[in-house]
Amino acid sequence: MNLKSLCIATLLSLGFVGAAASDKTPTDAVRASNIDVARTENNLFVKMDLDLSGYSTLNSNREVTVTPMLVNKEDTLRLPALTIAGRSRYYLHIREGEEDWPSPALYKASKNLTVPYQASAPFSTWMGKAELVLSAKSCGCCGEPIAATDIPAKTLDLTPKEKVTFRPLFAFVTPKAELVKHREIKGSAYIDFPVNRTELYPDYRRNPAELAKINATIDSVRLDKDVQFKAMTIKGYASPEGSYTNNVRLAKGRTATLKDYVLGQYSFPASIIATSYEPEDWEGLRRYVEKSDIADREGILAIINSDMEPDPRNEEIRRRYPRQYEFLLREVYPGLRHSDYTVEYTVRNYTDINEIKRLIFTDPRKLSLNEMFAATSAMDPASPEYEEAFRVAVRMYPESTDANLNAANIEMRDGNLESAARHLEKAGDSPEATYARGVLEGIKGNFSSARALFERAASRGVKEAGAAIDNLTAIEENDR
Repeated sequence: MNLKSLCIATLLSLGFVGAAASDKTPTDAVRASNIDVARTENNLFVKMDLDLSGYSTLNSNREVTVTPMLVNKEDTLRLPALTIAGRSRYYLHIREGEEDWPSPALYKASKNLTVPYQASAPFSTWMGKAELVLSAKSCGCCGEPIAATDIPAKTLDLTPKEKVTFRPLFAFVTPKAELVKHREIKGSAYIDFPVNRTELYPDYRRNPAELAKINATIDSVRLDKDVQFKAMTIKGYASPEGSYTNNVRLAKGRTATLKDYVLGQYSFPASIIATSYEPEDWEGLRRYVEKSDIADREGILAIINSDMEPDPRNEEIRRRYPRQYEFLLREVYPGLRHSDYTVEYTVRNYTDINEIKRLIFTDPRKLSLNEMFAATSAMDPASPEYEEAFRVAVRMYPESTDANLNAANIEMRDGNLESAARHLEKAGDSPEATYARGVLEGIKGNFSSARALFERAASRGVKEAGAAIDNLTAIEENDR
C-alpha cells in the first residue's frame, strides 16, 4: 500500500475525511522575533524565535510547512523547514516515521507555541543584501497543497563594514601679532683685571677673546639692517674672597671701566648703557656647589644659605672645610668674577611670506610667533618644513601657550605622544587646549575621557569638537 492510500485509509479509520473543508486558519499566521543574522568570512548564521501559536486552530487533518529563505532577485537559499500539524496529521507522521517527513522538524499545533530557530549555511556574496522571507505552505489530506504565502521578515545588510577609527581634526591657534618686536641677546664675559685693581687692559691674558665676544654681540645687532639697537646693560660680579667692602669697590669700578671701554668702541651716547653690580656672586657659588659632588657638599651649602654676613660666611667655609675651600678658591672663584651683558633691540615686521619662510630656518629670533604661523599657511601640511616650522616656534618661544599647543598638534599628528603630552602641560587652559587634550586621550583609546573634554571644548566654541564627538559615536555604533 502506498503512502497516499495509507493516508486515506488511516483518516477513514479515524473519521477525519471531509472535516478539513471548514478550516479557516491563514498560512501567514507565523511571526518572527529576535531575528539575528550574522556572518563570518565563509558562513551565514540565522537565529530567531518563531511564534507558531497562530496555527493553534489548525484543522486536525491539515499541516503548514514554514521554510525560512534568503531571497535576492534570482538567487534563493532555502533553509531547513519546520512543520506545524493538526492533531491527526501530527500522529500520522509519528506513526509513519521520520523518513517520510517533508521537513526535519515537526510540531503539533497548539497555543503558546514558540520555537527557537537556528540554521547555518555557506555564505555567498549575494546574501549580503538579501531578504529573509518565511515561506508558509498549507497542505490538506495526504499532502495536497491548499495555499502558500511568503512573509517578509527582515531586510539584511551583511556587507562588510569599514572599520571606524579615531581620526581627529587638529585645531591650531593663531598667535597674536606683536606690535613691537622687542628682542635681546645675553652673554657673559670673563674679563681679567690685575689683582685688586679696576683698570682694564684689552691685551691682558684672555681679555682679547672676551672683549671680542661683547663686540661681536653688539655688531650682530648694530650692522643688521632689519633691527634697531635700543639699549645695553652690564652687570659686574666679584667673587666672595676678600672683604665685602673691597669687593663692592672692585665690582662697581670694573663694571664702570667695561662700560667706558664699550663707549670707546662705538659712538653710543652714555645713556644707552645702564650698569649695576653684585659685590659677591654667592648665587653663582650656590649653583656650582648644588650641582657638584664636592665632599661635604651639604655642609657647605648650609653655610652659603645661612643668614650670616658675607665676610663671616666666607671665613666659615674656609675654617670648617679648608681643603674644599682651597679647591673653590682655585677652581671656582675665578669664574664668579664676570660681567653679564644684555643687548636690547627691536626687529622690523615682515610681510613677505617667502622671506619669513627663509628666516624660520636661518634666523628665527627675528620672527614673531604670528609671522611664523602665517608662513605655515603657504607650506604643504604634509611636508617636513611645515612640521619643523612649528618645532622651531616652540624652541624660540618655549613658554608660549600658543607655541606649545601648536607643537603638541604636530607631535600628535606624528604619533609622538610623550612629546605631545609635555607640550600640552604648557599649553594653558584655552578651549583649543582642552580640545587638544581630548585628541590625545582619543588617540590613546580613552574615548570616555576624550568625549568629556570634547564636550567641554564644544561648549566653549571649538568647532572641531562637534566632529570629534560624532567620530566617537560612530566608533561606538560600529563596535556594537
